[in-house]
Amino acid sequence: MLRLGEWCARHFVVVIIAWVIALGGLHALQTAFGGTYSDDFSLPGTQSNTGAELLKAHDPAAGGIGAQVVLHDAHKPLTDVRSQVDQAVGSLQKLPHVLSAQNPLPSSSAPTSTALSKDGTIGYITVRFDVNPTALDRAYLHQVDTAVKPLRTAGVDVEYGGPLGELARPETKDLTSEAIGFVVAVVVLLIGFGSIIAAGVPLLTALISVVVGLSILSLVAAATAFASVSPTLATMIGLGVGIDYALFLITRHRQTVMDGGDPVRAAGRAAATSGRAVLVSGCTVIVALAGLYVSRVSFIGKLGAAAAVTVITAVIGAVTLVPALLGLIGRRIDRYRVRPPVAEGGAVPGTASQGGWHRYAQRVERRPWWFLLAGLVVVGVLAIPLFSIRLGHIDDGADPTSFTDRRAFDLISTGFGPGANGPFTLVVDQSAVPGADRSALASSLQKTLADVPGAAGVSPLRATDDGALLIGNAVSAEAPQDAGTTTLFNHLKDDVLPKGVSGTEASAYLTGTTAAQEDFLGIIVSRLPLIIAVVVGLAFIIILIVFRGVLVAAKAAVLNLLSIAASYGVVVAVFQWGWGGPALGVSGTVPIESYVPMMMFAIVFGLSMDYEVFLIARVHEAWLRTRDSRGAVAHGLEITARVITCAALIMVSVFAAFILSHTIVIKMVGLGLAVSVLIDATIVRLLLVPAVMTLLGRSAWWMPGWLDRMLPRIDTEGEPVPPVAAP
Repeated sequence: MLRLGEWCARHFVVVIIAWVIALGGLHALQTAFGGTYSDDFSLPGTQSNTGAELLKAHDPAAGGIGAQVVLHDAHKPLTDVRSQVDQAVGSLQKLPHVLSAQNPLPSSSAPTSTALSKDGTIGYITVRFDVNPTALDRAYLHQVDTAVKPLRTAGVDVEYGGPLGELARPETKDLTSEAIGFVVAVVVLLIGFGSIIAAGVPLLTALISVVVGLSILSLVAAATAFASVSPTLATMIGLGVGIDYALFLITRHRQTVMDGGDPVRAAGRAAATSGRAVLVSGCTVIVALAGLYVSRVSFIGKLGAAAAVTVITAVIGAVTLVPALLGLIGRRIDRYRVRPPVAEGGAVPGTASQGGWHRYAQRVERRPWWFLLAGLVVVGVLAIPLFSIRLGHIDDGADPTSFTDRRAFDLISTGFGPGANGPFTLVVDQSAVPGADRSALASSLQKTLADVPGAAGVSPLRATDDGALLIGNAVSAEAPQDAGTTTLFNHLKDDVLPKGVSGTEASAYLTGTTAAQEDFLGIIVSRLPLIIAVVVGLAFIIILIVFRGVLVAAKAAVLNLLSIAASYGVVVAVFQWGWGGPALGVSGTVPIESYVPMMMFAIVFGLSMDYEVFLIARVHEAWLRTRDSRGAVAHGLEITARVITCAALIMVSVFAAFILSHTIVIKMVGLGLAVSVLIDATIVRLLLVPAVMTLLGRSAWWMPGWLDRMLPRIDTEGEPVPPVAAP
């Protein structure tokens, strides 16, 4: 790392040109061959997927992915524009990827229609696609608009619901969020360190690293599907860690230069010390994100992989591009300043210092129990809402009214009840039932499905043309995201349908978008404990290997869990309880999106290890030099508090800026990550960690001899320091 840092600083022209070529080349490749992002994923092995496969095999027109084209005329019934409705339905049926389009108006063959409201002013065309519409190019919407143009010309309001509505949402690049995060980062760096150039380098390297990472992600997306939130999530994480990693190196470099060191040697020294800590921290974040694959759900695993791409480019940028820019700048790094420049201060353990952080560190050293209890009380209070968390799927009713899918949701709720926005499709496989017994089976099922608690209605079952399946719909009395819909799903799946087919060879399934979301929720709930155990276990091993202390590693795992619990509590209070949700642009209260806690856990646990590594690395360094456990803790806190605080404020501002996104899930993740980093960098790093380390004393570094010999050795700071005999 020393040789790499010095080489990059000495040959800065080569390194900078290489990054510029990578930036331009990858962006050009992305423009030519980059993929798109969509929420098209399946859950093989689940009952909803089995039901969907049966529909696809026996009645393709009733299978596929359903979406609604919602019609509304406030002045006249839709039957007055029958010719335009018929024309629109016919045009929709001819579009690519459309399996069927169901006319909402009654006809001679179907005298009644469940897709037309009682007053006749609201109706919806159910369009079924052979692919998820969110995976289609936005140009496809022009064909849909053309198909329904006669209706709009006749004065009918036309809105798109379901996945078709999601495709029609306005494209958001979250540039405002990124700009706000950058502006706050500049202000924090200028106030914290005083140097204009030193404030610009972390922002420049982080931006370049993220753009390169997003280009790589887009190229990978051309080969495999990634969720629509993937680029935003990758940007959010990449900017946060990219700025932090560059900041840690620049802080070490500037202190060496301020002490009179040669800039090239200082850049190499920063790479050999803080650069190693960046590698360990980056690997910890990547390991935590890779732990999402334990869910065995590709959708979740790929979200972690998307974020890991920009983390990798951020690490590479920190250890190569940052030293190159430092070599280019040389001693001019503090030429332009807004205040007297500062870097670390107090670089040698045991030296006298009168700074505010030194006095604070001494205060923690004198009264560790008070600081420990204060931190636990704050974290405990924030974590209280966690005990009432309800996971679910956020429906379109929480979106802004500027979205067509939200307007479609409201119209369907008005005309047919909120449950009509997410009906369950009943699929009964009777292929193994003798033909003579099928009529009795249908009669028994229909009787069993009558008056199901929580259901607004169940349609009559009909047989497919080949007679292999019975198909019907069940509509909840509540909205798709409400707890009552989940209760109805479980009751139908576990009790009603098994009872209806008992004693026969038939099998019954619930399928459709809402049913798939409920199955997804069940998978997440069952596998979240395993993911937590794997991520915590791997992080424990990494900290144990790096710092050679069993209690240090255990402390890191436990305190990070407390930090995450507190951030979960804040998210529940804001979104599920509604404490401030409307102010953030959320309509009403919503459940916590099923995969958000899993994503937050992996990301937050990885990011919190960043500050853990940088703080404990300095404590460990001082411990090896002096064997004074309390003094080592005070020294580590004093020397890292400024940079950790500034880094945390930057990361909080980057994450919090994404609350401005129109996507509720992005708001939720942005708030959760911002709160977790804030808690971690203040309550945990400034109260709990120094208090616990002070109380543990020398025992914090206890390590069984057999375990010490078994584990590999990794030196984070690159400074093999001979142990000093204890006095």
